[in-house]
Amino acid sequence: MRGRNVIGGIAVFLGAGIALTTSFTSAQANEVTFTKDIAPILQRSCQSCHRPDSVAPMSLLTYEDARPFAKAIKERTALRHRRGAMPPWFIEKEIGIQKFKDDISLTDAEITRIARWADAGAPRGNPADLPPARVFVDNASWQIGTPDLIVNSPSVEMKAVSPDYWGALPAVPTGLTEDRYVAAMEIKEVNYSRNKTGRATVGGLFVFHHAVVTVSGSPGGGWPVHEVGRNADIFDAQAGKLMRAGSAISLPSVHLHSNGKDTTAKLQFGFKFHPVGYKPQIQSTLISIGTDDLDIPGGASGIKQSASMTLSQPTKLTVFEPHMHATGVRMCLEATYGSQTETLNCSGYDHNWVKTYAYEQDASPLLPRGTILKVTGYFDNTPANKNVVDPRNWSGLGHRSIDNMLVMIAQGVNLTEEQFDREITARRAALKLAEGQTAPGCPLCGKRQ
Repeated sequence: MRGRNVIGGIAVFLGAGIALTTSFTSAQANEVTFTKDIAPILQRSCQSCHRPDSVAPMSLLTYEDARPFAKAIKERTALRHRRGAMPPWFIEKEIGIQKFKDDISLTDAEITRIARWADAGAPRGNPADLPPARVFVDNASWQIGTPDLIVNSPSVEMKAVSPDYWGALPAVPTGLTEDRYVAAMEIKEVNYSRNKTGRATVGGLFVFHHAVVTVSGSPGGGWPVHEVGRNADIFDAQAGKLMRAGSAISLPSVHLHSNGKDTTAKLQFGFKFHPVGYKPQIQSTLISIGTDDLDIPGGASGIKQSASMTLSQPTKLTVFEPHMHATGVRMCLEATYGSQTETLNCSGYDHNWVKTYAYEQDASPLLPRGTILKVTGYFDNTPANKNVVDPRNWSGLGHRSIDNMLVMIAQGVNLTEEQFDREITARRAALKLAEGQTAPGCPLCGKRQ
């Protein structure tokens, strides 16, 4: 009997050991680590900005870079689409169209994974799990590829501590000797503050907040505006924008601010052209919807104001871009056709990050003539909005960030009725829609064969 008890005890002990080992192995498998789980997220959605000489104040290229900011990364990603969220992608995922190009937003699962990693003490993990480092050619590289034409603005100088500047810069010639159609455009700041004394940061310390851009003699609507943190613009392949021979780029409205260092800077305009002989099939357009009638009382939240317009011809929207100022926290875009009203998109807003949202080809809203577009802006002028300098003050329309704006800047293409019918047919085929079935942003998809 005693021998059997001893043998039984050993069996129980070994069984418990096996169970503990299995439990430990399972826990290891479920552990969230930097090398296996977090590094891929940072590479895809964060490192374009969080690296030396880019726009962010700290680098997230390595574990040593990211580890001190684990708690902050958890807090910022948990904000999702609200002010202060990281990565800066503010489209609300529960409303409207969700298919965008270059979407850097995080899924709920990824946000949960980051929180678990931070709460567990931000473990490094197995170095063998680390994906290859992203290769950034250099900070002179372009999102659109090597431009066919680069035009430099005049240089500006800002002292380390200086009042903001609003005004114009002299026009600069493009140097074109023949008319060309532009397929893509990108604007970026070239900044020479890196070796100056002053603030210690890996960020680029940019001084251009925005610059309105016009090109002389150009038909078909306006050109994209430069804004800090803004992505490149790829125009509809059938609607290249014409840049004429002998044209010039003008900057009629520029906002400059100091950055803590004596700085010399300029803007570079990069253009990719369509091949010689290209002719656009449809006409590009810039749709701006906004209001000058802004009334934001001091200390008030939940302020809502709207503006609308009616489309005079069929239109395909390709880019949704909200623009507000420091008190702005949200914007929604609605489309009404007949008795049908649809919210195309709602987006949080953070004046530190002006973003454009380019729709995927089979998700661009196809809107009939007579569609009413309505934008609604939401404002918070209280201490809860950390972008507001002094929430006691009333504010209305103005160019300064402490003033306000409410404008939706949409890029798109104007269509004839025949072109619109062809777009509807192509959309139905691309989405494999059944008879009578509609799609987001396409109110007539269910009514055309």
